[in-house]
Amino acid sequence: MSSLGRPRAKGPSTSGLTTEQDILAAAAHLFCQAGYGSTSTHKIAARAGISQASMYHYFPGKQAILLRLLLETVRPSVEYATALAERDDPADVRLRALCLYDTRLLLSGRDNLGSLYLTPGLDQDDFSEFRLERERLYEVYRELVAGVLGTDPETARPAAMLVIGLIESVILRRRTEGEMNADEVAPAIADAALRILRVPERRLLSVARVTPEAGLV
Repeated sequence: MSSLGRPRAKGPSTSGLTTEQDILAAAAHLFCQAGYGSTSTHKIAARAGISQASMYHYFPGKQAILLRLLLETVRPSVEYATALAERDDPADVRLRALCLYDTRLLLSGRDNLGSLYLTPGLDQDDFSEFRLERERLYEVYRELVAGVLGTDPETARPAAMLVIGLIESVILRRRTEGEMNADEVAPAIADAALRILRVPERRLLSVARVTPEAGLV
């Protein structure tokens, strides 16, 4: 019998989530509000409404919880970026679509999970899976930026990092501005990314008519 099927030590969840999801939601809130270093597994379990012993049936420790949360901030974008990379649409169209998607993802959810990127120790082996996924995403950005600039990905690296930095700026903005309207912020960020690459305004208007919802992926 799988350990994931064990009952909760403190009765059924009242959140409508699975026990595993309750643990992740509790940890996300505590990590973002109190900080990773100040959050114990006891506090996570208490907020999730389970015993600490029950929590260990789902995660061996808080490093594993942090890794899962970090992967949730990047894996959807990696999957989306991979699908975009295989399409024949112009590079600027695909880049704008990726910027939109990535920005919306970072703005989604109750907690600002992107702020976990600033957690000390992410260079340790325990988080190598996250770093690998993030590099896969950055690689697609470099390829798309190179396509827009008409150069190779390595030459495009500095410009790509400017684009990525612009997108990830919403992480700090969430910390200072609080709730943000993704439907307003994401298109503004995506357009600004193309302006950084000096896409002409007339072309930008044309590209802006194509959105992920219109069937890019």
